[in-house]
Amino acid sequence: MTGQPGPLRIGNASGFYGDRFDAMREMLTGGELDVLTGDYLAELTMLILGRDRLKDPGAGYARTFLRQLEECLGLARERGVRIVANAGGLNPAGLADAVRQLADRLGLPVRVAHVEGDDLTAAHPGSLAAHAYLGGFGIAACLREGADVVVTGRVTDAALVTGPAAAHFGWGPGDHDRLAGAVVAGHVLECGAQATGGNYAFFHEAARSGADLRRPGFPLAELHEDGSCVVTKHPGTGGFVDVGTVTAQLLYETAGARYAGPDVTARLDTVRLIQDGPDRVRIEGVRGEAPPPTLKVGVNRLGGFRNEVAFVLTGLDIEAKADLVREQLTDALAKSPPAEVRWDLVRTDRPDAPSEETASALLRLVVRDPSQEAVGRALSGAAIEMALASYPGFHVLAPPGKGSPYGVFEDVYVPQGGVDHVAVLHDGRRIPVPSAHDTVVLDEVPEPPLPQPLSHGPTARAPLGLVAGARSGDKGGNANVGVWVRSDDAWRWLVHELTVDRFRQLIPESGRLKVTRHPLPHLRALNFVVEGILGEGVAAQHRFDPQAKALGEWLRSRHLDIPEILL
Repeated sequence: MTGQPGPLRIGNASGFYGDRFDAMREMLTGGELDVLTGDYLAELTMLILGRDRLKDPGAGYARTFLRQLEECLGLARERGVRIVANAGGLNPAGLADAVRQLADRLGLPVRVAHVEGDDLTAAHPGSLAAHAYLGGFGIAACLREGADVVVTGRVTDAALVTGPAAAHFGWGPGDHDRLAGAVVAGHVLECGAQATGGNYAFFHEAARSGADLRRPGFPLAELHEDGSCVVTKHPGTGGFVDVGTVTAQLLYETAGARYAGPDVTARLDTVRLIQDGPDRVRIEGVRGEAPPPTLKVGVNRLGGFRNEVAFVLTGLDIEAKADLVREQLTDALAKSPPAEVRWDLVRTDRPDAPSEETASALLRLVVRDPSQEAVGRALSGAAIEMALASYPGFHVLAPPGKGSPYGVFEDVYVPQGGVDHVAVLHDGRRIPVPSAHDTVVLDEVPEPPLPQPLSHGPTARAPLGLVAGARSGDKGGNANVGVWVRSDDAWRWLVHELTVDRFRQLIPESGRLKVTRHPLPHLRALNFVVEGILGEGVAAQHRFDPQAKALGEWLRSRHLDIPEILL
């Protein structure tokens, strides 16, 4: 693969385990590709696969990927498209064997390789799954040795792009700027349709301009030898690609200006985006630095059992009804109270409402405990016994069950050399992948110079979202909220208005938590990291929106004084 001329066209067909099934066929038939990637893993997915493996030691990988290949492996072979996916999850060797069996059954001469070394579960007693985030050079080794399909376990999402790029262009570990460009391209592609108009803050404007958002196409990157790329999509597919959609995805699940990975640390504050025609955004200027000396390890454990019930409170005296339910259940559970009890009253009711639903509020109770009995039969019995002996209009959205297990996630770090990163080829050969020797301890980037504030003028009280877009997401127990604007004047206002203190005012949940602001002037963006807002991670379901997917939209809905010139 090394030394081939011209750009490398890398497409993506999956942003998560459960993404659109026929995306693989769409990407293979919609236009030219050299490599097709699929991202199937997330923190929650690793927990789900870990529970699958408890039931069946031969499980632990994304079975959807196999079903997609059954339809598309011959098509990929015919078109000369190599497939790289992290669908191996907790069992990449098992998935590689399953793909070989599938190829034999289909009569296709396909060379299948896999990458291993990420599984550190044995070194973390009590964990369900503990996996290091590997880089792309194991993938590159497989492709250089002629693999048609490469499956991995837990690699970084961007490694699905850096690996093929390193193999194609002959990059080595010291090509930091080029690798950083590929990391940025990989980060844009990794979440599929989020780069082509999916989940986009200004979707209504795009729809008015003629974009069809009912079924966005999946993205691809035309990657060049210098690390620059153009993000686009196949002709005729839905959605759209512009500087806004790419900016939104660049901010997703990131933190500061340094975006660290096992191969390179990409400097997000050097990224420049240029509209390069319809549905084409050029990414250039990306600078890279040596990676940190440690690798991130995602550790998933079973945290105990949880249960919940939502009481529907209708009409008058909502607060008094909620107080009565709390008192009744507190008394009923007094003999063996769950370790954690959380009540949330959600005032969705309206006065003089035209429908019963809009006259109702929800009182949500969530309980957690190491014992299933404490959150199961004890809670369900107490709640059901209240059915004829509580507030007027008593009913619940659904009766509580017996309690279900929940997981907790934490990230720890090991030295770069603390894993046995190996490329396992189709013929059984094993190629060790050396760890990075040139490393640099991560440090915060000093805050860049800020532009002059926007001149004073009349303001109007209005939602932030009339001026700014946002995208938010989760990283373990933390959440990030990226906020960006589309003009220099709006940036001059935003960077001085949306301080950490203002953010805390607009998002009261963050008031007692550590909030860090990272300005990214080239993107006209601010990235806020809120530590601990998601508790022990998505699997613990700590809050109403456990992955903080809509935290940015809540921020956009908050009102503040905005210069009229921007509205």
